[in-house]
Amino acid sequence: MRTGATQPHVRMLTFWFSGVVKMRQVIDQMGRKVRVPLRPSRIISLVPSQTELLFDLGLDDEIVGVTKFCVHPADRVAQKQTVGGTKQFRFDVIDQLRPELILGNKEENYPEGIARLAASYPVWLSDIYTLDDALAMIRQVGELVNKTAVATQLTEQIETKFAGLQPLQRPLRVGYFIWQKPFMAAGRHTFIHDMLARCGFENAFAVVGNGRYPELTPQQIRDANLDAIFLSSEPFPFVEKHRQAVSAMYPGTAVHLVDGELFSWYGSRLLKAANYFQELISSYEE
Repeated sequence: MRTGATQPHVRMLTFWFSGVVKMRQVIDQMGRKVRVPLRPSRIISLVPSQTELLFDLGLDDEIVGVTKFCVHPADRVAQKQTVGGTKQFRFDVIDQLRPELILGNKEENYPEGIARLAASYPVWLSDIYTLDDALAMIRQVGELVNKTAVATQLTEQIETKFAGLQPLQRPLRVGYFIWQKPFMAAGRHTFIHDMLARCGFENAFAVVGNGRYPELTPQQIRDANLDAIFLSSEPFPFVEKHRQAVSAMYPGTAVHLVDGELFSWYGSRLLKAANYFQELISSYEE
């Protein structure tokens, strides 16, 4: 875990809570000290993968707000109040919901918005780059919301599935693209990079340029000598027409559409990831 980040003072506005609420202090994945209710009953999630996790932990009644990008489970998120996007919160709506706990993420949310919320509410942030980080997050969230046993069982199931993953036996140099115009790829210090490595794929853009998602020129892509290009379904929604266009640009390089949720969501969707990765690996070994 990364704990070197600045620990801002969190000012609790206790009038949001009715009566006397017992509080406890916890440390989130950013190393921030957060005071949270012992039993939070009104929870807002600002991260799609963590929203799905909360539902899978059995918190249907406690969840009061989600973002417009929270799409799983579809039938249940549709019944919850939308509080804006992951990088543009509707503070007036959040105030009306009177949350007792807000779950966010360092990368997926924006610092200014998180700071504003943290001045009034308990805001717990995840910071995830690897599978181990994700498993730690699931366990910690389970403790936060009094679902420790369910969270422990979930992490054990995910660990078992990934332990059985058989990585690619031959080197395969790939580029994992998340955006076009400009093309952007997943770099080294990302959760996607860890997933690629666990599959046995070599991330060709692990150390290219600055930042975790480097912008790439068409020539840089050609010079990378890729065996395959992965076009993710998110955040840019690559579809078949894009695959065909990229194939025409880089003849001789295999171009495939891949499920971005299974490569980048770090909550309970990880239960489905290992099987998907094994099928993808098998397609290159036939």
